[in-house]
Amino acid sequence: MDRRQFLTTTGLGVAAATATATTAASAATGTDDAQPARAAAGRRVRTGAQRLADDGWATLRGHRVGVISNPTGILDDASHIVDSMVAAGDIDLVAVFGPEHGFRGSAQAGDSEGTFTDPRTGVTVYDAYGAQEAGFMRMFGDAGVELVVFDIQDVGARFYTYIWTMWSAMRAAARMGLKFVVLDRPNPIGGTAFGPMLKPGYESGIGQRYIVQQHGMTVGELARLFNAEFLPEDAGAMVEDLEVVPVKGWRPSEVYAATGLPWPPPSPNMPTPDTALAYVGTCLFEGTAASEGRGTTRPFELIGAPYGTYHWADDLNAAELPGVDFREAYYVPTFSKFTGETCGGVQVHVTNPAVFDAIRTGVTMITTLKRRYPDEFAWRGGGTSDGFIHLLHGSDRLRVMVDAGASADEIVASWQDELADFDRLRQQYLIYRGRR
Repeated sequence: MDRRQFLTTTGLGVAAATATATTAASAATGTDDAQPARAAAGRRVRTGAQRLADDGWATLRGHRVGVISNPTGILDDASHIVDSMVAAGDIDLVAVFGPEHGFRGSAQAGDSEGTFTDPRTGVTVYDAYGAQEAGFMRMFGDAGVELVVFDIQDVGARFYTYIWTMWSAMRAAARMGLKFVVLDRPNPIGGTAFGPMLKPGYESGIGQRYIVQQHGMTVGELARLFNAEFLPEDAGAMVEDLEVVPVKGWRPSEVYAATGLPWPPPSPNMPTPDTALAYVGTCLFEGTAASEGRGTTRPFELIGAPYGTYHWADDLNAAELPGVDFREAYYVPTFSKFTGETCGGVQVHVTNPAVFDAIRTGVTMITTLKRRYPDEFAWRGGGTSDGFIHLLHGSDRLRVMVDAGASADEIVASWQDELADFDRLRQQYLIYRGRR
């Protein structure tokens, strides 16, 4: 899918981003720069994968196991869970299923690695990119899978596709009576829900069921919600044996850098946890003709267009949005929109994640850009009734209201009732509520 034209970043960029995220953690907690690192060292965060590995993968013994994962499925020693299971010697790992970008992460935009034999482990890796229920049922059946493990780092946005890979696999598991185990990982943008609900008629590969844009849940919590709220009607059955192995020692109020966990990019254009903070709001620019920063080292933080000037940064800073500053910025994308052209715009600097609302920020950026450059601003696809912005937003409301001249506050106010309804619904499926 062309929504994800990804860029592999340098180690230097990742190191700089880690420093930035640590500073953000200090701002969010009111502590000095060193304290988040000390807190992480003193309160070891253990992922669901690490907890199960420490238990010798006991839950998996006696089953024919299939694993859905990508390069984020790692343990404390940076080894992959699949490698660890194979090395254990007594886990019957019969198949791996690679989502978009592939199991080992070698594929780029809207692509996969195909089906192959993994050279490290000898395990068959099936191409699961874009697979729906029927595809997973076929692959599970061919491999003789009895127990499915899901372990992929999510970023907390409805339109990030890995949660829908999990959803399709759960549908297949429900129909086939398979056990489903989710190895949970932190939500890097926290445990608060924001934004509009996906509306019927706007379902797509980047939003298949009815959750809000920033769901504020881990994949384990989402699996519990999917199983109880959507599977009985959609698949005709629940996953009868659903197990979520929770993260230990994680608080949904903390930034990812404070966990002490490494950040293998979940996709090539999600190079740092800082990217994830902005992405759930600035990804809306994929639905416009402006650049969302693909082809740069700071995708979704650099936003602009050839017509952009310093006036846009001035307008945005004048809006005094909480927890964010905007730097006037110029860049030349190496691919995607405006390849080889100089774009003028802004770099988004999240200064306090505790008060930052990425979706309000993204909407404000769009409304100010259209107001500042009314003749140049355009929606991707020309603003037609089936434009990509509708799939990202979950309805045509954002485009219609922006085109009618609505303010960002009016737009954000328009979804508060549906957000409140979703927030009430999700409460019963939360695992980490005591640490919010």
